[in-house]
Amino acid sequence: MYKSLLYPVASACRRLLPLDGMWKFKFDKKSEGNKEGWNTGLSDYDLVPVPSSFADLFTDKDSREFCGDFWYETEFVAPSEWKDRELVVRFGSVTHRATVYINGEEVTSHVGGFLPFNADITGKVKFDEMNKLVVKANNELSEKMIPCGKTSVRSDGTKYAQAYFDFFNYSGIHRSVKLMALPKLSITDYETTYEIKDDRSAIVNYNVCVEDFASDNSANYEVKVCLKDKEGNVVASSDGEKGKLKVENANLWNVRAAYLYTIVIDLVDKEGNKIDEYVDKIGIRTFEIKDGHFLLNGKPVYLRGFGKHEDSDIRGRGLDLATIKRDYECMKWIGSNCFRTSHYPYAEEMYRMADEEGFLIIDETPAVGMFESLMNAVDAASGSKAVVHWFEKETTPELLEHHKECIKDMIKRDKNHPSVIAWSLLNEPETIYECAVPYFEAVFECARQEDPQKRPRTFALVINSTPDNCKCWHLCDFVSLNRYYGWYVMGGYNIVSAEQAFRAEMDKWAKIRGDKPFIFTEYGADTSGELHKLPSVMWSQEYQDEYYDMNHSVFDSYPWVQGELVWNFADFQTGEGIIRMNGNKKGIFTRNRQPKSAAYVLKHRWEELPLDYKK
Repeated sequence: MYKSLLYPVASACRRLLPLDGMWKFKFDKKSEGNKEGWNTGLSDYDLVPVPSSFADLFTDKDSREFCGDFWYETEFVAPSEWKDRELVVRFGSVTHRATVYINGEEVTSHVGGFLPFNADITGKVKFDEMNKLVVKANNELSEKMIPCGKTSVRSDGTKYAQAYFDFFNYSGIHRSVKLMALPKLSITDYETTYEIKDDRSAIVNYNVCVEDFASDNSANYEVKVCLKDKEGNVVASSDGEKGKLKVENANLWNVRAAYLYTIVIDLVDKEGNKIDEYVDKIGIRTFEIKDGHFLLNGKPVYLRGFGKHEDSDIRGRGLDLATIKRDYECMKWIGSNCFRTSHYPYAEEMYRMADEEGFLIIDETPAVGMFESLMNAVDAASGSKAVVHWFEKETTPELLEHHKECIKDMIKRDKNHPSVIAWSLLNEPETIYECAVPYFEAVFECARQEDPQKRPRTFALVINSTPDNCKCWHLCDFVSLNRYYGWYVMGGYNIVSAEQAFRAEMDKWAKIRGDKPFIFTEYGADTSGELHKLPSVMWSQEYQDEYYDMNHSVFDSYPWVQGELVWNFADFQTGEGIIRMNGNKKGIFTRNRQPKSAAYVLKHRWEELPLDYKK
């Protein structure tokens, strides 16, 4: 079984066949597909694009809200010259579960909707003939996996997803599907760490993983690694699966000033012939927390930017390169330098673009919804005895194992990106009871063990997690606060009282924080892109501007606040509800990426702030 999360690239020894396009598609309303033989092919089908979400492609509510099994099918031809290779279908993501069939035979299954997985089809393929690739997917939510929720049933027997999170449960084959033809002896992973010397030289420590899928050829190959600069010149080289690359006069990767080297990893036989080759881009940089500051290459950096979502019109959460490009252009225009992948790992193309553009990423797991509902969160904070504490549920052990697997896969996939500076392990979980502590300790330790660069770890604290009652904040290397004083708390004319309450909480944090830096991972106010009101009222653009002015005044009063990530970059789709009007409207940009008034407020502020603000 081919197990690798390396980004798929073609090279001298690797072949790629993209399988994106229009696939056959069918809802399985009665979960009868396997019994009816759908794994061998679909009849009475629709055609849908892959990658994309399915919800917004249709015009009826039952399709948009569909919950249960749904099926995809496509066909491909594998050329006979690939007979001696390992054949793997690589899925960027399928939300939330997938079972894969090749020519009617099951080859793999996967749980988790935001990370890649492989289907090894070696020995299952008919060469120079048409092969059927079928995927059975499922988007039901549960308390045993992340993101958390449950699956309920309407009075007419129709299932629906009841999310414990405030974004739409978009589902489908969301990222690209590629057929890979790989050498039997393959590079399956590599990792890097960095040392920067006073003489401007740098050491790139590397570790390469190799697997033989045919027989034991461990004595019949060598690993050779070299590093090339932007002009293609070799600046360092080394032999062996582990080694060091010394780079003289190294060009460091910096914020909004990215420099990327190309790392070339070759497997060669005793005669020097290539067996496998993997090529990637890396950035030489260090990141650490010291004396309450974030240090990139030893220099302070103040984080400013956004929480985001993979969300756009029609395609939902489906990969769209044009939207990625537009998002980066908007983020550059406004003067930001950082974003959090709320509330799940994004498509790899987003990280590769961040590497190229010099943006910093706080990479987040899908661990959201660890309150059963907002009302449950309020009840928990008040100490209600009727509430079942989240981390005392009978589902907790199974949830923890799934959570750790997601952390491992996220770090395995993203560990070599220079843009990734930190891991966010949960968003707004219940933290005010001691039963949460062992769970948090387990996921924090998992992240520490898996990451060769030992990046800082955090989680986003909901407003109920206060300095008086949060049991888990001390595990963070830096503390991330989601706070909505002036919106959910004392909004409108009472914003003066909101500021006082905000400062009172911050004063309490100041007494216990030690030397940990704090950032705000969410703060924002819903705003209609069309509503102007003088004097301001909530939902008007004028009020959103005032809201940000108040929050920034608070941030500026505390030197240990080292970052501000607005919620949200752009308006995004949510489920239906009385506090949402066709989605969450906290975007600084509209859903089609046009600026609201607050965009100019933030642009003025962020362009004036030095990179080492509060150094």
